[in-house]
Amino acid sequence: MSVSDRLKVAVVQMNSKDDKAANLATALCLIDAAAASGARLVALPEVWTYLGPDAGNYANAEPIPGPTSALLAERARRHGIFLHAGSFLERSGQDGQLLNTTVVFDPSGTEIGRYSKIHMFDVVLDDAESYKESDTVTPGGEIAVVEIDGWQVGLAICYDLRFPELHRILALRGAEAIVLPAAFTLTTGKDHWETLIRARAIENGVYLIAPAQVGQHPPGNWCFGRSMMVDPWGTVVATAPDTEGVIVAELDKERIRRVRRQVPSLANRRPSTYAWPDEAKRLAEIGD
Repeated sequence: MSVSDRLKVAVVQMNSKDDKAANLATALCLIDAAAASGARLVALPEVWTYLGPDAGNYANAEPIPGPTSALLAERARRHGIFLHAGSFLERSGQDGQLLNTTVVFDPSGTEIGRYSKIHMFDVVLDDAESYKESDTVTPGGEIAVVEIDGWQVGLAICYDLRFPELHRILALRGAEAIVLPAAFTLTTGKDHWETLIRARAIENGVYLIAPAQVGQHPPGNWCFGRSMMVDPWGTVVATAPDTEGVIVAELDKERIRRVRRQVPSLANRRPSTYAWPDEAKRLAEIGD
């Protein structure tokens, strides 16, 4: 077995709030702790630089490259690690649109990949409450896979977890692991988080790496937490308690090869027989 067949990964769980400076300080400390574990890849959660009222999104967003990405690039260089930046709000384009973006840095601090969240969390939570991420954030449009120490790693963010099409495409593009930073709500997380992560891993014969936000954040919302890593069989190999911190696990390519031999769902696909029903096309047009 070659060295590249194994990849030690550390996942950072945070309880970000609406104080960007405090969030940055916490993230850097947790990155240091994760690197000290011997992890080659360290991954942060979703929107960790600012998690508060939507009215503060624009003021706390920044361009990439920018101050936060520069800090993360320096940390990657300092520790000689691959650093997955979770996600933070990117101010992009001449009109200043906001994107929910992740960046991946190599051990030299060079950006090797970037992905902006494709699926917006636009929902009616109950008869009296609704939330539209698209009111302040513009969806991305590019699917991304990066190479980390000989591993093909797909990129996704939070609500993307509910869209198996994206994860299947990542697997078909060669992904052996998928990193999905999240800020899953407590309401949905307690019933859906682990089930969906394990399902996406099993369907595609990949590792799912899911750093998450945990606990309460302004203006009184709660995130579920339970950051975890799941292997291609759907076995949870590491999970976080309900506090900020770091969890570590080692990924193994032989595990992927073995599972894909036992359950060859990628190899047994029949793309020539698949077609979107007209109703699915209509619903997609409504969503656009």
